[in-house]
Amino acid sequence: MNRPKADEDRELVARTQAGDPHAFDELVIKYSPRLYGLVYNMTANHEDTNDLLQDVFAKAYKAIRGFRGKSSFYTWIHSIAVNMTLNFLKKRGRRFHMSLDDVDAGIQSDKEFLQLTARSSPVREADLSELQKRLNEAMMKLSDEHRAVVTMFHIQGMPHAEISKILKVSEGTVRSRLFYANRQLQNYLDEFRKNPVS
Repeated sequence: MNRPKADEDRELVARTQAGDPHAFDELVIKYSPRLYGLVYNMTANHEDTNDLLQDVFAKAYKAIRGFRGKSSFYTWIHSIAVNMTLNFLKKRGRRFHMSLDDVDAGIQSDKEFLQLTARSSPVREADLSELQKRLNEAMMKLSDEHRAVVTMFHIQGMPHAEISKILKVSEGTVRSRLFYANRQLQNYLDEFRKNPVS
């Protein structure tokens, strides 16, 4: 996945800091799809995602005057989104509601991710939506921190180094969280393959 151009971002940030509201609108338009995917894969709820995104951009707008460019805008805005989502999930606790029609939680769970979790056994088309539903359920069984890492790495295509900057943890921690989360997802999906719902 191509990262948005840093130079373009720097210019938009400078224009926003100089008081041009249209520049920030451009950043919102540019980053909304990626951030929506990130937050939605962590919350599995469209309403919560929309609310959180509004809060993320409101917080970014208020804080942008203090943004000094030590990291890229890309990293900065993703850090705000991940931290606000993790805080929200802690407050919400485990009482989330995932509607069964919400199988499109797979918007961002692309086929590559399904193939990756399906190992080498071919997945029959008829089982694909059931597998997708199981994958979404499996994602929700992960801890919030593990779900964040899986979402950023497998679904958003971010490298370990970027994730470590966003979460402010070492790359080793990112790798171990990914390893643990992948193993949990694999175990859950193996159960599904051994005992498919008839």
